[in-house]
Amino acid sequence: MFDIPSLDLPSLTSAGGRVRLPGSKSISNRVLLLAALSEGPTLVEDLLDSDDTRVMLAALRQLGCAIEETGPASVRVQGLGGRLPVREAALFLGNAGTAMRPLTAALSLLATAQGARFELSGVPRMHERPIGDLVDALRQLGCPVACLQNEGYPPLRLGDGSTHPLRLDGPIRVRGDVSSQFLTALLLALPLVAQERDAVIEVTTELISKPYIEITLKLLQRFGVDVRREGWQRFTIPRGSRYASPGRIAVEADASSASYFIALGAIAPATPGTDGVVIEGVGTDSIQGDIRFIEAARLMGAEVEGDGNRLRVRRGAWPLKAIDLDCNHIPDAAMTLAVMALYADGTTTLRNIASWRVKETDRIAAMAIEGRKLGATIEEGADFIRVTPPAGPAAGTPQGGAAPSEGSEPHAVGSVGAYGWRRASIHTYDDHRVAMCFSLAAFNPAGLPVRIEDPKCVGKTFPDYFETLFGVCHTPAERIPVICIDGPTASGKGTLAAELASRLGYHLLDSGALYRLVGLAAEREGLSTTEADLREPAHAERLGRLAAGLDVRFTPGKTWLEGEDVTEALRAEPAGMAASRVSAVPQVRAALVDLQLQMRHLPGLVADGRDMGTVIFPGAPLKIYLTASAEQRAQRRHKQLISKGIPAILDDLLADLKARDARDMNRAHAPLKPAEDAVLLDNSELDIEQSVQFVLKRWHGQQAFPVR
Repeated sequence: MFDIPSLDLPSLTSAGGRVRLPGSKSISNRVLLLAALSEGPTLVEDLLDSDDTRVMLAALRQLGCAIEETGPASVRVQGLGGRLPVREAALFLGNAGTAMRPLTAALSLLATAQGARFELSGVPRMHERPIGDLVDALRQLGCPVACLQNEGYPPLRLGDGSTHPLRLDGPIRVRGDVSSQFLTALLLALPLVAQERDAVIEVTTELISKPYIEITLKLLQRFGVDVRREGWQRFTIPRGSRYASPGRIAVEADASSASYFIALGAIAPATPGTDGVVIEGVGTDSIQGDIRFIEAARLMGAEVEGDGNRLRVRRGAWPLKAIDLDCNHIPDAAMTLAVMALYADGTTTLRNIASWRVKETDRIAAMAIEGRKLGATIEEGADFIRVTPPAGPAAGTPQGGAAPSEGSEPHAVGSVGAYGWRRASIHTYDDHRVAMCFSLAAFNPAGLPVRIEDPKCVGKTFPDYFETLFGVCHTPAERIPVICIDGPTASGKGTLAAELASRLGYHLLDSGALYRLVGLAAEREGLSTTEADLREPAHAERLGRLAAGLDVRFTPGKTWLEGEDVTEALRAEPAGMAASRVSAVPQVRAALVDLQLQMRHLPGLVADGRDMGTVIFPGAPLKIYLTASAEQRAQRRHKQLISKGIPAILDDLLADLKARDARDMNRAHAPLKPAEDAVLLDNSELDIEQSVQFVLKRWHGQQAFPVR
């Protein structure tokens, strides 16, 4: 997950490959609660690991439910059988509506029947999300429920520590036009108390988001409760209902998350050599209502094929077709249609989406505000949004056409690019779906980058969303930004590069470690690195092939070879001596140049070395050359060694650095010097944070995004 202030997406051009989706948030939290309320243990597999499920797991543990992690995506829940081992607790539920609403109902009933008291709270946005209709229904049942700040909103106090009789002699009435989660909460909770008589729920208004109620009813069946339904207005939980563990249950992949990759396949041309975007883990027979997003995508022109557990999507009609659609059946996934509409041939209207207003943010307002930043004309109403694409051929380049090349437009912030699109920094409102939807704007035909603010908000349902997206998206290498950090030995370029990569979410290249890696890999393969053997052409070729095939990855402070952390091994003397010898082999040098060029991956690269800007990435948009004096560098190295308990003499370090500088500047191959267009940074008197801020300011200004 990108836990950084913002993530810049370069212009993207095609997509193709396989995507494995995480488990459904809606199913995950329903299953966890049902397992906790049941008799016996339940093994829950393919569980989503996200903010919402972590909140639910923490709450259940706090309530005395034993939960054992049995794998990376599986837990064993020991059911409480409807009994409360903990009678008083304060539960913090973040911004997880799928935890707040059902726990409110279940704990209210149990606290009233068994004499307990609980307080439920969340983040400030949760305290703005209405829950009054559910509270009213629980009060009808005789539950003492208090709103602790504003009536009709969390935080809540459930129960008062005493037992009270529950009133089940008449139907419980609840509205259904604000959120279907209120009805779901009652359906999940009432089997706990429907032992003596039937429990009946009547929905007094039009019920929105009916597919989510279907999910609830099907899961109740899996746990032994068959609810009788009369249309969408009356639901009966039979007397004697009791939750029983199914033993094992697998969570279906999230159909709402699938919508982004269905849209991706519809928008992006298939990358050559691929069969479009293949989505695994969810298919056409999903129990989730949002799978009907497929129908809407097809209406807009997408080619979608699928079976029980897989979908394949390719771009069909282009530009996409504008639609006018009632979206009540796909309330969450419909947001993705609003971004697909940016690539359509006219105005798209999405109706019956009033529930967007009471989600993690006011989603109608959010989609309108951020879509306008991109150049679209957007009208919003109480329960609709109308999207007209950016002016000009807004749907993008014609089939087979080419988007503008790198550097073809020098637009400033907010200026109109080719095709009427604008460069935009997307505010995400701590809403995962806003972030994921607008990532698709990176395929804009003007070739403009898109900034996603607070990208970690996707952790609510899909922590690895951006990594997954980058795994199937493609763009020419020259569009992937590179920042080069060059400079002499001990200038601090490695520390600066690692910190920049971490702040920007970019990949890292530590070129100085590559020859050591070749030496270490050769030793492990049993390849000699003696000078005599390296002079043999056949042996040099073998070593070159070894260098070309290195499976290497750099993260701040660590170097990985074949998935193993080899940071300490590279510092050993044998690796250093081998590096010195193999660096003289032309086949190795050529292979490592190619290897470094191949490290240019989405979303970007920070390259640290002595010739990054002059030899490896001469076209990089930003090159920083550090110019700290030899005296300052020697003092830094001296302090560093002394702090580690390593004896060192300052004068000797200074003499060694000056000698190395002379050798580097006068070597025949790639002599040390700044690139002609490099930005010189004398960091002699700067600490690392000041150096980082200097580079970030230059970079953000160059990218034409405002510095926040």
